Amino acid sequence: MMFPHMIPYAEPIYFFYLLLALCPLAIGLYFGKRVKWYESCVTLLFLWMSFGGEQWHQGLALVGYVLWQSGVVGTYFHLRSKKNQTSVFYLFVLLAIFPLAITKVVPFFHDNQPSLLGFLGISYLTFRSVQMVMEMRDGMIKEYQWLHFIRFLLFFPTISSGPIDRYRRFEKEANQAPADYLDYLEKGIKRLFLGFLYKFMLGYFFGQVLLPVVAKEAMMSGGVSWALVGYMYVYSMYLFFDFAGYSLFAIATSNFMGYDVPINFNKPFLAPNIKEFWNRWHMSLSFWFRDYVYMRLMFTLMKKKVFKSRVVSSNVGYFSLFLLMGIWHGLTWYYIAYGIYHATWICLNDAWIRYKKRHPSLPSNRLTHSLAVIGTFHGVCLSFLLFSGFLNTLFFLK
Repeated sequence: MMFPHMIPYAEPIYFFYLLLALCPLAIGLYFGKRVKWYESCVTLLFLWMSFGGEQWHQGLALVGYVLWQSGVVGTYFHLRSKKNQTSVFYLFVLLAIFPLAITKVVPFFHDNQPSLLGFLGISYLTFRSVQMVMEMRDGMIKEYQWLHFIRFLLFFPTISSGPIDRYRRFEKEANQAPADYLDYLEKGIKRLFLGFLYKFMLGYFFGQVLLPVVAKEAMMSGGVSWALVGYMYVYSMYLFFDFAGYSLFAIATSNFMGYDVPINFNKPFLAPNIKEFWNRWHMSLSFWFRDYVYMRLMFTLMKKKVFKSRVVSSNVGYFSLFLLMGIWHGLTWYYIAYGIYHATWICLNDAWIRYKKRHPSLPSNRLTHSLAVIGTFHGVCLSFLLFSGFLNTLFFLK
């Protein structure tokens, strides 16, 4: 039987092949056995579906990338077991990031032509590799087997856009079947159907039906207009339902395979402030940046006493963090502006919290909470307008 080449979760037919391939694995898990060799075969099959055929160059890039990261992580583990040198640690973090950096920089200098080293999901694989190096540095990962690392790196349900899992959590589940597999199955079915609602119904409606209409009206109106405001809200809804739907598919597939990967969205538009929003939106990414970038930067700034004020250190950390997140999305002004926007907002949010602590008589009730949720929602939608790049098209590329 010839399987077509397709992007993960992009078409309903993909799920037919997926569920068909996962049935034997699910039966084994139901009887308490994780059939690793079959799981590996399914992984190779779906990697071939994603990176074979017309995407063969991405498949070659993926193979080269896996060999590179296996060498980087394995070599660092060997060196770390002998001596914990800071300079060596920084070198190997840079080596782990190097392929991703190349794929981000090349389009900037070559008229947006993608790098030959790039492939779908390289960012998320890089997060996993860098995480491994950092946790080895901290002594949290005390054993390393390259086949286990590759299994973690190439976990196909989440390879293209996350959620971003943690190696130690994944490794525990990879070696045994869950005791409550029916619970995993139930959660997976619910998430699968909710994902269909989000991505193929609501995401389609906002992205394919409404978005072209409001985009055309905004372009015809020119400049700031009500049509542009409409585009802002429609795009925000499309972005959420499309991405949240994709994440639900990835999590559901993981559940079917007996893995409880972290969720990515938790009612983000009900957040009462911007910091809470980032605790609810693309959670695995925001927590990854928090744990492996912000906290480490704050520790360094405080340890070396770079700034006398903890507030200043915190603000510098936020701006560094969100600038990095913006640049990670791409080397364009609107991604960088998106990062600066959120960093500024979080710093102002912290200043407001400190002000409230000094003035406990300020009202705090259901009304103020509702107003905070509404204000946060509108502010986030404005940031998504920046993120969309539509302003670049509207004002500079007419």
